Amino acid sequence: MPIDFRVLGPSGLRVSRLCLGTATFGNRDWGCDESESRNILDSYANAGGNFLDCANKYADGESEVVLGRLLAGKRDRFVLGTKYTATLDDTDLNSSGNHRKSLVRSLDHSLRNLQTDYLDLLWVHAWDGVTPIEMLMRALDDQVLAGKVLSVGISNAPAWMISFAQASAQGHGWSPFVAVQNEYNLLQRGAERELLPMTSYLGLGFVAWAPLAQGRLTGKYRPGSTEARRLSAKEAGMSEAKHAAVAATLAVAGELDAPATAVALRWMMQHQPQIIPIIGARTVQQLEQSMGSLAIELSDSQLERLNAASAIDAGSPTSFMRSEPGRDFMWGRQRTVPSTTASPTRPWWEL
Repeated sequence: MPIDFRVLGPSGLRVSRLCLGTATFGNRDWGCDESESRNILDSYANAGGNFLDCANKYADGESEVVLGRLLAGKRDRFVLGTKYTATLDDTDLNSSGNHRKSLVRSLDHSLRNLQTDYLDLLWVHAWDGVTPIEMLMRALDDQVLAGKVLSVGISNAPAWMISFAQASAQGHGWSPFVAVQNEYNLLQRGAERELLPMTSYLGLGFVAWAPLAQGRLTGKYRPGSTEARRLSAKEAGMSEAKHAAVAATLAVAGELDAPATAVALRWMMQHQPQIIPIIGARTVQQLEQSMGSLAIELSDSQLERLNAASAIDAGSPTSFMRSEPGRDFMWGRQRTVPSTTASPTRPWWEL
């Protein structure tokens, strides 16, 4: 089924509904060789996909190298993004972090690996908590002004930090973040507390990494499974609650005669329509299972069951605003919630 498109936040970039993660490319530990990487990229592109995600650290840089070779002659047809922050040299303290030296060094290294002179999107892989936010935004803006980067985004950072960064960029006329990348899936819904309401209100794109919870949602970590696993039982950390969410996913998959992979991705796209999942694959078959999420539709009942099976404690103030006393306090007994420009049908505490 052909992939449809979304506009990525305020960037104006038209990107695929599913983003292809390339951490598997050239990854000898748990990925695929260059030949299968090519097959995966070609299959994705033939379905209309155009949004690629990479990082300087994936496979110790080999993923960027492989991707650069595969994009030869067709680079401009893709929205290409990579990340910096992770170290390029474990013996050099300044080869990691968000500071300007790390940024310039890593960006130039990535451009060489990817065989291109610009990135459509540069992600801050994580906020280091040390580099001042204003310094980070100014340094990123310099790379945009230099033409090496067209837009910037941030991954693995708290909502308050991103909000302050946006305000700083706006106040100084610097390039703001256009999108946020964070872990989000049926087993990890923490982004619903602060990040998703923030991105909705500020109009930022949201790109979800690990939408299958690193394979946990496929069912391969359930008791008795003999499927090949990347994580040890300790690393997987499958609690009783997580097993229940996986069981609900598998049950819905059986009802739809679809892979659990497709169901987990479809839940995300229906529950949070603004989210763009990053799909990774070691084989074309795995890619096709993920792409199958575009061809199914969850019923209201199925969506409610999956939501209930993986629900989290939203915490205050969200839990208060969802409660009967909270609604009475804010809107009176009529409880008519007015629409907002940020979310015409869903107030922030329901995101």
